[in-house]
Amino acid sequence: MKKLFLFAATLLGALSSTAYAQRTLIHCGNLLDVNKGEVQRQMTIVLDKNKISAVERGYSRAAANDNVIDLKNKYVLPGLIDMHVHLENETRRGGSYDRFVQNPPDVAFQAARYAKTTLLAGFTTVRDLGGSGVNIALRNAINKGLVEGPRIFTSGKSIASTGGHADPTNGYRKDLMGDPGPNEGVVNSADDARKAVRQRYKDGADVIKITATGGVLSNAKDGQGPQFTEEEVKVIVETAHDYGFHVAAHAHGAEGMKRAIRGGVQTIEHGTLMDDEAIELFKKHGTYYVPTIIAGRTTADSARIMGYYPPLVTPKALAIGPKLQATFARAVKAGVKIAFGTDAGVYPHGYNAKEFEYMLEGGMTAMEAIRAATVTNAMLLDMSESLGSIEAGKLADIIAVEGNPLQDIKTLQNVTFVMKDGTVYKQQ
Repeated sequence: MKKLFLFAATLLGALSSTAYAQRTLIHCGNLLDVNKGEVQRQMTIVLDKNKISAVERGYSRAAANDNVIDLKNKYVLPGLIDMHVHLENETRRGGSYDRFVQNPPDVAFQAARYAKTTLLAGFTTVRDLGGSGVNIALRNAINKGLVEGPRIFTSGKSIASTGGHADPTNGYRKDLMGDPGPNEGVVNSADDARKAVRQRYKDGADVIKITATGGVLSNAKDGQGPQFTEEEVKVIVETAHDYGFHVAAHAHGAEGMKRAIRGGVQTIEHGTLMDDEAIELFKKHGTYYVPTIIAGRTTADSARIMGYYPPLVTPKALAIGPKLQATFARAVKAGVKIAFGTDAGVYPHGYNAKEFEYMLEGGMTAMEAIRAATVTNAMLLDMSESLGSIEAGKLADIIAVEGNPLQDIKTLQNVTFVMKDGTVYKQQ
């Protein structure tokens, strides 16, 4: 009996050691509490596998088998969330012709590279708002641990009207255009709209993206006119809600923006030419604005390079791109709700944090901008219980930088430590 007791005690001790071995302590010299809006000195984040089990004052003493990560000389904050990226591609001169020469495997390999770049830049979660469907496969591969990248919520293929910003055959030769329909994300009626949403559900999307107005980079003349009726938007939103989706709406022009807001979309992307009436609708309906300022600046700069874009795109980029910064400033001053999003892919991946700098230039405080990329975006993704802040019970998405981002927002452009879901991907 005594031997049996000793064996049981030994086994219990071994199990206990195994449990302790799964615990990680992160000693933080400076921890940014995004809920309280303050920096807390000398804190410890306690992890149990991929979750935060406690946040303690002081540098908690490690047990024999604990793993300790020393970030005592860093500023630690939650993993950042970008609500508007395109991981399948990246801007380059002549890139508009890639769709004629690239096969899905080509797109997939480059998307995997862009995903890793994004993660290492400190963005542990993104919302991918439009691609070919490879973005869905990329999400699945990351979730399975086959490739490294951020947590992805994706729309798959965006929904457009015929000739609209996300019509995949814009700019094609007539004999190649065909007549794409709801399966390809092109709709021209309420019935089409319902089918397109249902197809996105069947494809495995997480969110619905519509192009409510013309766009800058599509090979089509109009960059701002409305491209859906209000009835079509309402049908898309109603059907999306039936299937558990939120709806994001690309919109540059004011009229299409207003139709989308009245139709019930969750977010307006870009919002370049919003007028006073649109601003009031944002506030009345509680719609969030995702500004993508860096995309406006980048496209305008690229358009000044001869031959960078097709002839139909260049004048749109020069006309619309430079206006985003001023629009953002007006929205902030008016009290419109802001979410952080950049349109990565329109500019090179990995520079997402440059958006913070532009947000501050537009009138936001550093803490407001960081909250937009953490707690606000987690809420919009229905992930507030798991993401957006460093608290007990949440997933261990944690990053660190050298300096205090509340004093110098540019420090977020050089992330030195990245942990996603309890796994360290970068440590300098």
